[in-house]
Parts: sequence; structure tokens; C-alpha cells
Amino acid sequence: MTGTANRWWLLFAVPTALLGVLIAWGLASPSGPESSSTVRVLAIGCGSLTLGIATLAWMGRSERRPATTPGVMWTQLTAAAAVWLVAEITLLVLNAAAADGAPVTSLTIGHFGAFVSEVNVGRVGVAIIACAFAVVCYGIYGFTNPETVPVAPALVVSALALAARPITGHMAQQSFGSILDAVHVLAAALWFGVLAALALAVPSRGAWAIWLPRYSALAWRCVLALVVTGIVNAVVRLDSLSAFYDTAYGRVILAKIVAIAMLVALGWWWRRTWVVASAAHRMSSDGSLRRAIGEVVFMAIAFGLAAALATTA
Repeated sequence: MTGTANRWWLLFAVPTALLGVLIAWGLASPSGPESSSTVRVLAIGCGSLTLGIATLAWMGRSERRPATTPGVMWTQLTAAAAVWLVAEITLLVLNAAAADGAPVTSLTIGHFGAFVSEVNVGRVGVAIIACAFAVVCYGIYGFTNPETVPVAPALVVSALALAARPITGHMAQQSFGSILDAVHVLAAALWFGVLAALALAVPSRGAWAIWLPRYSALAWRCVLALVVTGIVNAVVRLDSLSAFYDTAYGRVILAKIVAIAMLVALGWWWRRTWVVASAAHRMSSDGSLRRAIGEVVFMAIAFGLAAALATTA
């Protein structure tokens, strides 16, 4: 099986992300999560992939040998952003129906208009949709001028869109809470998104030898930021150790901690084996691709838990 065919295995991240939501439901029911979490995790995943593609391109902006060609990069970025846009629109409709206490089929234009104009969640959803739409339009423009259009605007707008929801979430009521939540979400998005972008883009063993060590250097910084901000968030939300098993929120957090701990252990092992072998050109392109896809698919479980946590009481 060729490397190109192997890249389709990335789609297994979708069912594993939904598995993360299902695990959270089993731990938290009936206190959550909401059914919209299944769409939320797809939106976060596609947004993270969009950010990852843009970040990888920005990292190689002055390189003679970027991770992929500009034309391919803009195609992938636009496609990821388009799916992200659809997921965000769907999520907004589901949230509006939930706020109205009615099924989606009963949602009226008037109630939807009131939701997006008067309710904070609705206004934030519209802002995120506007950002995703802007990235799609910019991606199309970049595709028509792949060699000259800078990727930085797409990177910045994607990051703003991903940070918009946590900035206005429950932690916004705490001192520096918005900043901590934004850092937490962006660190996770980069950790996941750049690796997924590598799996989509990197064509050869030589390219893996260049880009995998660079990703590894970025990844441990993302993990550090993710862990520190996650600890602070947990301390703020949970008033005792018993809350980790007495409350629905605490049980989902505990599951997320376990998933991240396993990912950190895997990352530590990869740095000692895969990264070293790849940098020395001792790892085939398909071998690196399989490892990258495997980690992305496993990461998606943690993303599912995180998406469910956002709607768990």
C-alpha cells in the first residue's frame, strides 16, 4: 500500500473522536455532555487541522525544502477550513435549537435570529463562522496565487477562531481565566494539528528527517502549556480531590488526564526512537506516516473528551 493511500487512515480520527465523546457520556450521564458535542469535536478537529496546516507552512516559509508544495498546502488548508465551516454552522444551529428547548426541525428563523443576536454563545458562534469563512475565501485566493500569497493571515484568523469560544467560556469569570483557556486550546490544536498536517503533507523520508524533529521541538512546548493550563483549570473548577470521582465533570477530567498521560508517554518514547531514527534517515516514509497517523487517531480520543467536557455540568 502506498503512502498516499495510507493517508486516508487519518479518517479513523473521526470515529475515535466520537469514541471520546461516548466515553465522556458514559462517565457523566445524566449531567452531560450535550449531543452537540459530537459536532463540536469535529469542528475543533477540523479547526485544529486548518491551524496545523497553516503553522507548518509558516514554519517552512523561508525553507528551500518546505514540507509540501504551496499548491498542495493551499488545497489542503481550504478543504479543511471548508469542513470546519460546515461543522461550525451545524453546531450553531444545534445550539440555537437547544437554547430554544425544541428539536432542530422546530427551530424558527425568529428564534434563530434572537439566539445569534442576543445570546453570547450565538454571537461567538457567528464570529467563529465568519473567521472560518474568511479562511476558506483566503485559501481559494492562495490557491490561485500559491507562490506569492502569505499564509500568516490564515494562521492568525484560524487561531482567533479556535480561541474565541474558550475566551468567552466559564473561565472568563476568573482572573486570567480567558488567557489560560485560550492557551490550553491553542496548545492542543497545535499539538494535534501540526502532526496531522505532517501526515497529510510530508512526501519522503528526507522530508520526515527535516520536519519531524521540528515538530517534536514544538510538541513538547505545546504539551507543557497544555498540562500547566489544564491543572489550573481543574483546580479552579474542582474544589477537592473527591470531586474527581464524585462529579460528572471531575470524572471526565480524570479520563482526559489519563488520555493525555498516555500520549505524553508515547511522545517520550517516540522522541527516543522514532524521531532519532527519522532524523538519521533510518526510518522509511511509510514507517513515519504510520506512526504519525496512529498518534493522531489516538489524540482524537482526548479531543472527544475535551469537547464533551465543555458541555458537562
